[in-house]
Amino acid sequence: MTRKHDKIKKHKDSEAEQAQAEEPEVAMEQVLKEKEEILGQLQRVSADYANFQKRVPKQIADSVAYQKERLITSLLPVLDNLEHTLANVGSAQSVDVLVKGIEIIYDQMLDILKSHQVEQIAAAGEMFDPSKHEAMMHRSEPDRQDNIVLEQLQKGYVLNGRVLRPSRVIINKQASQAPRAACAEPADGDEIEQAGGADEGTEQCDGE
Repeated sequence: MTRKHDKIKKHKDSEAEQAQAEEPEVAMEQVLKEKEEILGQLQRVSADYANFQKRVPKQIADSVAYQKERLITSLLPVLDNLEHTLANVGSAQSVDVLVKGIEIIYDQMLDILKSHQVEQIAAAGEMFDPSKHEAMMHRSEPDRQDNIVLEQLQKGYVLNGRVLRPSRVIINKQASQAPRAACAEPADGDEIEQAGGADEGTEQCDGE
């Protein structure tokens, strides 16, 4: 009985030793399997990123081309109407007819700009806002509020709330105020022309 028991014990010990010997191999196989899985994931991520880098510039270029095409296409009817108006200048019955045609084209152009989220900046009668207005001159009108825009010399525009071009304006400055601080000179090559010059009592800014 003792001999049989010893034999069974030795068999169990041998199995335990074999299992212990196999454990590092099993662990190594598991590590290698996980390594292969992680490597495969990294390779897929790397391939996706490479495709992303190739795809995004093309998408941006396609989007820009589409927007340009959309803008140009929307302007073509204005060009057609302008061409038609010019072609009928000689046959126009009066100046009023010609002016009316030009006004229609102007309104059509404004509608197209609005469809592209471009709007004019309100100026005359508004309080001077340096973020939207550029003071070109000042004039003193005692019966008007100080720093209010008296006249717009050139219209400004915003795109989605961002200023594309500020409105060039004449602002009201009371005699007791120092008006030149908010003034600016016209940019080179972009001067404002006024028939007959500035109004009496209007001073042009000197850029100080």
